[in-house]
Amino acid sequence: MRPIATLIGLVSALMVGVVGAQPAMAAPDWKIEPSDMTLGSRKAKITVIEYASASCPHCARFNNEVFPAFKAKYVDTGKVRYALREFLTPPEEVASAGFLAARCGGPAHYFTILDQVFRHQAEIYQTQDLHGVLVRAAKAGGVGEAQLDACIYDGKALGDLNDRVSTYIDRDGIQSTPTFVVNGRLLPAGEQTLATLDQAIADAEKAR
Repeated sequence: MRPIATLIGLVSALMVGVVGAQPAMAAPDWKIEPSDMTLGSRKAKITVIEYASASCPHCARFNNEVFPAFKAKYVDTGKVRYALREFLTPPEEVASAGFLAARCGGPAHYFTILDQVFRHQAEIYQTQDLHGVLVRAAKAGGVGEAQLDACIYDGKALGDLNDRVSTYIDRDGIQSTPTFVVNGRLLPAGEQTLATLDQAIADAEKAR
């Protein structure tokens, strides 16, 4: 196993492209993209996109306290197709490692692994044992330690993540997490309650 410091150095090098200003890109159209990780029916009439960071405590709280009820009410019933777009907030090495670990499980296990990262995010900060938490999270998605290490130290995968974040900053204007878009309507940045999402979805249904 390589030390987490190696990952920090790799993240720091690639984050230069995120921090530096980039040329203006086309305006967002808020459609599902191939790189998005999604849940729910492709036939759903409502699309909810969340820009989230695996290192963001607000994102973790939404995942732990609101998302289960939102998923049961809307995603599992076929009413909403949900997409998560990965964003990097400090500490970037925690966010990037969390996302790379989740993607290591493939689409079938991505959200299982990321859920474990969010649920044990506080433990990461309290113990500074990022790798230990990731090993357990990956195991929940059927990913062993050797495979996990190969994924979180994959320079190309990290570069691709960096490129996606740059796009979200430059094209979509995302500045913080969590940020939600409901059927093309950008909600005020910050945590959303189930009630606020209920209203946004109801408004989207009326506007169709």
